[in-house]
Amino acid sequence: MLVELNKPIFQARLQKIYDGWNNASPTNDYATVAECDALILIAGDPAADDEPMRKGTCFQQWLLGYEFPSTFILFEKDKLSILCSASKAKFLAQIQDPNAAIPVKIFAQAKAKEPANDALPKFAELYLSHKKVGTLVKEKHTGKIVTEWGKQIAEASEKPELVDMSHSISSFMTIKDEEELKATKVAAGLTSTLLKHYVAPRLETILDRETKISHDQFAAQIEARLGSGEGEKAKGPDMNVWGHYKGKKLPEADWQVTEFCYSPIIISRSSKSGYDLRYTEESSEDNISHKGVLLVAFGMRFKTYGANVARTFIVDPTSSQEAQYNLLLSLQTEMLSFIKEGVTARDAYQHALSFVAEKDPAFEKHFVKNIGFGTGVEFRDAAYLLSAKNTRTLHTNMVIILGLGFNDLTDSNGVKYALHLADTIQVGADKSTILTEGVKSPKDTLFFLNGDSADERPQKKDRKPPVQPRANGTPAKVKTVGGKVLRNQTRRTQDEVHQTAAAKLAEHQRELHEKIHQEGLAKYSEEGGATSGKEGKGWKKFQSYKGEAALPAEVDKLRIFVDRKAQTVILPIHGFAVPFHINAIKNASKNDEGEFTHLRINFQTPGQLAGKKEDTPFQDPDATFVRSISYRSTDAHRFDNVYKQITDLKKEANKREQQKKEMADVIEQDKLIELKGRRPIKLTEAFIRPPLDGKRLPGEVEIHQNGIRYQSPIGSQKVDILFSNIKHLFFQPCDHELLVIVHVHLKAPIMIGKKKALDVQFYREATDVQFDETGNRKRKHRYGDEDEIEMEQQERRRRQLLNKEIKAFAEKVAEAGSTALGDTLELDIPFRELSFEGVPFRTGVRLQPTTECLVHLTDPPFLVVTLAEIEVTSLERVQYSLKQFDLVLIFKDFNKAPLHINSIPSSQMDDVKNWLDSVDVPMAEGPVNLNWGPIMKHINENPYEFFHNGGWSFLGASNGAESDGSEMSDSESDFEAEAQESESSSSDAESDYSDASGSESGSDFGEGSDDDEGDDWDELERKAAKSDLKRAEAKQANGNDSDSDRPKKSKSNGKSSGKSKENGKKANGKGKR
Repeated sequence: MLVELNKPIFQARLQKIYDGWNNASPTNDYATVAECDALILIAGDPAADDEPMRKGTCFQQWLLGYEFPSTFILFEKDKLSILCSASKAKFLAQIQDPNAAIPVKIFAQAKAKEPANDALPKFAELYLSHKKVGTLVKEKHTGKIVTEWGKQIAEASEKPELVDMSHSISSFMTIKDEEELKATKVAAGLTSTLLKHYVAPRLETILDRETKISHDQFAAQIEARLGSGEGEKAKGPDMNVWGHYKGKKLPEADWQVTEFCYSPIIISRSSKSGYDLRYTEESSEDNISHKGVLLVAFGMRFKTYGANVARTFIVDPTSSQEAQYNLLLSLQTEMLSFIKEGVTARDAYQHALSFVAEKDPAFEKHFVKNIGFGTGVEFRDAAYLLSAKNTRTLHTNMVIILGLGFNDLTDSNGVKYALHLADTIQVGADKSTILTEGVKSPKDTLFFLNGDSADERPQKKDRKPPVQPRANGTPAKVKTVGGKVLRNQTRRTQDEVHQTAAAKLAEHQRELHEKIHQEGLAKYSEEGGATSGKEGKGWKKFQSYKGEAALPAEVDKLRIFVDRKAQTVILPIHGFAVPFHINAIKNASKNDEGEFTHLRINFQTPGQLAGKKEDTPFQDPDATFVRSISYRSTDAHRFDNVYKQITDLKKEANKREQQKKEMADVIEQDKLIELKGRRPIKLTEAFIRPPLDGKRLPGEVEIHQNGIRYQSPIGSQKVDILFSNIKHLFFQPCDHELLVIVHVHLKAPIMIGKKKALDVQFYREATDVQFDETGNRKRKHRYGDEDEIEMEQQERRRRQLLNKEIKAFAEKVAEAGSTALGDTLELDIPFRELSFEGVPFRTGVRLQPTTECLVHLTDPPFLVVTLAEIEVTSLERVQYSLKQFDLVLIFKDFNKAPLHINSIPSSQMDDVKNWLDSVDVPMAEGPVNLNWGPIMKHINENPYEFFHNGGWSFLGASNGAESDGSEMSDSESDFEAEAQESESSSSDAESDYSDASGSESGSDFGEGSDDDEGDDWDELERKAAKSDLKRAEAKQANGNDSDSDRPKKSKSNGKSSGKSKENGKKANGKGKR
């Protein structure tokens, strides 16, 4: 069966209905059905998508688990009767039970092509036999069965009296059972997760960057977290958000029963409709205001049960607004204690109003007219509205959306605003429990952008941009008076500041390492341990010919023949022509022995030590294989020709296979939808990189409906980039550069000419050709450097105009992309003040952090590293005497090779470490380079075992103070460091991670034995102090300070005479005098 009904739940809820009906009295919650001798639930055609869900439909879903349109249900004192179509009758037959206390009878109508039966008349006869029937009087239904029903009843001489039973229906559904509470809590958990991990951080980013985005666009982005699109373009739920859900991981099937209760509501001071706290309000098309009060409300439904939140965010709040918001928080806490079993809806509202009046009487007139409502399958149950007029009683295990707020408030500038705070709560015997949590405290919802009280009022940052680093916590400038350092600002004070900053960094790094370790354990334990995510090679079947008839005519000669068209080598074996596809052949070799020439053809077989190809799969590895075939001939010229043909064919096959692998990730984009009715926004005189074929000429970049197009002056050449394929968009100004750049980093490569490109760049040159105007008219009236000064000023003005023009275009690209995608496309700008030098490829370049990436955009090859994709970083060759160190970025995708950025100046180490720490990237440091190939291979074999055995702890900690080149302890790691020695051979029995002393170009360490132990730093300091003291005493004794009395310093060429690392320090530290 396609639909399986839950029979036990149906029986339990049906019994609940009859118990309430049988015990109904004019004074309890079921008063409306107390005098009814039957109840009827009518359902016609389904309601339109834009209509709110009807109470009858909600009641049907609550009872049966599903909606059954065109179905009538008649409740009688002794039985339940259902009128429906023949197809629905098959499903509803599941709930029939002859032994049940309340039997179920189904009246199935005839199929469409069959003649009508007596199901409808018999069902109508049962209905007409009653005098007073409860129904949902206000609901109006349409459809064929409703029309036929109306005719049948109209013909009756006597009709029953109809009573509105809507309040009793609400009472049947209001107290939740265990299954209902479970579904509600999942809905509440999903709602809280979306609020904490997407809505609040995203809104904060919009406000912080002053992103231009409309209210309805932001609402659409929130809805898109559940998935968007249809068919092949469909996107599933955004697991970057839902991965934070604390409950049990939802199976894929459960996402099908997860939806929004209503389209998210976003309101700011720019909303045309003003501040409206009703849930029927819609987000407007106006752009979100970046100041004042912003209201956000949304709810999620899981298995038809809903949960809801509403939050208020205030930018630069006044003290009055802060007090109003804090009053709402206090009121919510108070109401959670007050709302419990036996409290009436009216009492709850009056208590809230009294609390507000007591705290501040001025706010009483602005308080909302109700403070919430009951919820469940029906999102807003008006029967349990918490208002001043409702006398209904609240019971344990009811679920209520508690909504508190103030309306029609006015700030000091006369601008109206409102405050809203709503959460989903569960009523208990003694108090209520809140089900939706997060983003509620003032530090999460009040933003202070002026900077006046930034220290007192910290602003939470979920995805913070990099901060200007201090060199390992470089202290603030020393206070001076008349150029003199104040006494309390001694060197010891400065050292304490250094140590405090280093301690903070170390503590933060410990937290980050613990976080990635726990995430790794959780991720790979759920995936079952050894799941590297990289599928092994599949066995490929190659067919040279479909049958003997397809063999070439040359086979009759029984000679070796190379068929280039069929990619096959045909070999004569015992009088038969046997074809071998070129992929079955490993290689061929030829050698001359006397008058004979020997040709040997080697085949691909299992068990060969073939390096990277040793994992080549076979259909049946246990079969018998021919490893090689040899031929000999006196015709050396012919064998030379055959050998060359086989070798060339193999090279072509390998080249073709390599190209296929390289192009595997290249996508074929959808068609660009050109703008119609108006001219597209253009950037003229722009060059493109990678360049197009032909002469280098500037072209135009156009913004269209779903992407951008670069149009070359040569009409046939163009490059289309869709917004859906843009991962990052950058603008790099021409300050300190020769180019002003708009750079696009793609999600998947595209073809430009005959090459694939993952990065596409549009740029203009910032300098014009300069020439000297010697001898012109200006020289008669100008002297000195006036011309040069004017040229420099013109150059500055030209650069400023270029930056302004290109940045404005890049912002329009980002705005158009946000509109097309329904998700904000951010424009990122590199922070040059945070840049550092390094060698990510072959040459030294300037690497610049951005908010989300680390980039090098000036010259190809370009580098764009997304910070969110980095698992951990390793600082290598961190030694006291070295002038450079290396940075290795290990990605969360362990199948991706780590990125090495070499030869970073040691003077920039503190800047790099502080930047990495500020963007929450875990790091570690060590004195030597690690061999990352074998390490990543080991991790990929069983990631869960790797994390279970300590994970990245083998790298050691980075506390900002361990840069002395000390060796790693064997007990701390399962991996030992291996220096990158120049092609030094090692035994196969040794570990791939064995510790070795590196012979780096910048090293001052000699090669010696480990027995020659040197002094540590403290001992050297003591010896140096002792030596200074002796020298001072000698001065006093001799009475002079001549250089001849001083001990001579030993000459040093930068290398110690000792053989250990510690002696190496001695040569660079305080050595012998």
